Order: sequence, then C-alpha cells, then structure tokens
Amino acid sequence: MSVTRVPPLIDAVASESLSKPAIACSADCLDVLDPTIAPPVPLFNTSDCDTLRSRTSLNERTRRMGILDRRGALEGRRAVLIGGAAGIGKAVALALGEAGVDIALCDIDDEGIADTSAQLRALGRRVLGMHADATQPEQLAQFYDATAGFFGAIELLVNVVGGTGMQPFIERTQRDCADDIQRNFGYVIESMRHAVPLLQRGGRGGSIVNFTTIEAHRGAGGFAVYAGAKAATTHFSKAMAWELGPLGIRVNLIAPDTTPSAGNAAAIPEPWRSLNADAPPEWWAKAFEMYIPLQAPPSADDLANAVLFLASDLAKSVTGQVLHVDGGAAAALGMLRWPYDDGATLPVPMGGTLRKLFG
Repeated sequence: MSVTRVPPLIDAVASESLSKPAIACSADCLDVLDPTIAPPVPLFNTSDCDTLRSRTSLNERTRRMGILDRRGALEGRRAVLIGGAAGIGKAVALALGEAGVDIALCDIDDEGIADTSAQLRALGRRVLGMHADATQPEQLAQFYDATAGFFGAIELLVNVVGGTGMQPFIERTQRDCADDIQRNFGYVIESMRHAVPLLQRGGRGGSIVNFTTIEAHRGAGGFAVYAGAKAATTHFSKAMAWELGPLGIRVNLIAPDTTPSAGNAAAIPEPWRSLNADAPPEWWAKAFEMYIPLQAPPSADDLANAVLFLASDLAKSVTGQVLHVDGGAAAALGMLRWPYDDGATLPVPMGGTLRKLFG
C-alpha cells in the first residue's frame, strides 16, 4: 500500500474540520486513530503527532478564550464615568477603552481629563471629556445634557468619585460633614437619576457600578461620616437594584480597602503623613502582610477589572451585590498576622510582639 503524507491534514484535525480523523500514526498517538483503518505503515511520525497534539491544544485554548471574549464582550457600548482623570477612575477609563467602550467622563482635574481623553482616543474610542464637579448638581446636570447630545443613550454608568480626610468626628465642622455626605452619597443619587433615562433609551438595559468602601461595613474611627455616607450608597444601590431590575438595569457595588493612590495618601493628615514619609517600602510590605490575606493591596487595575466584570454579560444575573476587591481584608476583619508571634492570627498581639512593642 502506498501512502502519501499530507501535512495539511494536521491543520484539518487541529481545526476540527474533520469530524473523525481518517488517519493513522505511531502507537503513541492512538488517540487520533480511526479503529476501522489499519494501514501497514504510520501516516505520521512521532514529531507529527506532537505537532497535532500541540495544535489541537492551541485550538482548545482558543475556543475557551472565545467563550470569555463572547460573554465578556463590551465592544461598542457607551459609558458614563464620573471621575476619570486620575487614580482608580483613570484605570477604569483605560480598561473600558481597551475593551472597546466609548466613554463620557467628567472630573475637576482638567489636565487629567485631557490626558485620559487623549489615551482613549489613541485606542480608537469616541470620548467626551468635560470639566464638571459631580458634587455640584448644576454642573452634573450640564454634563449629562452634553452626554445625551453626544451619545444619545448609554449602557453603563460608573460612579467613582468619593473620598475624605481622616479626622475625628468631633473635630469636623457641619460643612465638613455635609461635604462628606454629598461627595460619597448625595451626588450618586443625582447621577443615577440622570443616567437611568439614558440607560432606558438604549433599549437593552445596562449596568450601574457604584464605588463604596470597606469602611461601610465596619466601625472606622476617623472616617465616621464618610463611612456612613458610603453605607448609604451601598443600601441605596441595593434598593435601586430591586427597582431597576424590571428594566434590565443591574446595580452593583465595588468596595475597595487600601489601594495605592495619590488620593488615599492625601487622606492621611499630619503628623502621620510625616511619619509615613520616613517608612521604607519594605515596611509597608510587611504591614500589608499583617492584615491582608493575599498579603498585598489591590492595584487600581484590579479594581478596573472588577468593573469590566460587572459591566459585562458575565455578570448578567448579578445585581444588588457588593464585590469586595481588597485582597481578602473584608473576610478577615480585625484579624492580623503579628510579626513576632510565630504566625499567630488574632485581633491582638501575643507575647512576642508585645515584648517588641513595650519590652
């Protein structure tokens, strides 16, 4: 029997264009044999079999990646991003842009708006970048009017703006407290009020992602009003998940803890900021190991990845939920790995650490 080796058959098998390979090869490749065919010599040598396995494996990986691409696809969607000039907001903007989302963003940092917008346009995205203070209702309304004219409709809203300074409640003025409430809860109400009609106009529902904080889930000295405002955002969002569900609009939250950013650094008051300035990076690494189960804080990109998930159809049945992106800190509230106690994990230090601290 004369047999001609045909390398393209390898590609045909790997691409699954043959329903059952009518080929034979050496004994170590019997998984691709048709048992009804028994030619006296192998069609492929061992290296051919290795190639076949490699390409079939690559095809399988490609198929699996295709599932993620299809179910997580955001290409062509339109988003409103409140706070996209720097830090977490900028990371979210760029992640959405890389995923093919067109974006309308506002912030009070003109230079940051210009930089983020330029990077998004370089990705081929349609961008509306506008100076607007989200905590000022008139400016927020003007931004949404501009967005309606620019996009007509949207499929995604991400409210990132927030923050405070660390200070005992008794030292904060009424104005300070009012600002904390507006910056971390009040504007979210107005942003969603403006966004819902635009989400409805798109005709296919959509997703709202609000940023809350771990402080909304624990007693946080020095952040009392901020924590209360974020807790209000959390429960308001859950209520809106119920109200907007029939419209196909999902509402979820992301709760970070410590995320390295200029904003978080600025929240620390003097004299602690001066003390921190002298602490080398390795000390901070050890500090994070003490209280974060994954032993490192999430990056801004990690938070952006969570937005991508909640915005996509991968989360199409997820609404009214808080996604803690914090390295596990919320799961271990109050538990610390004390450095001189042989790995003990407790809310208070044991003898080894106590001797180091007070001995």
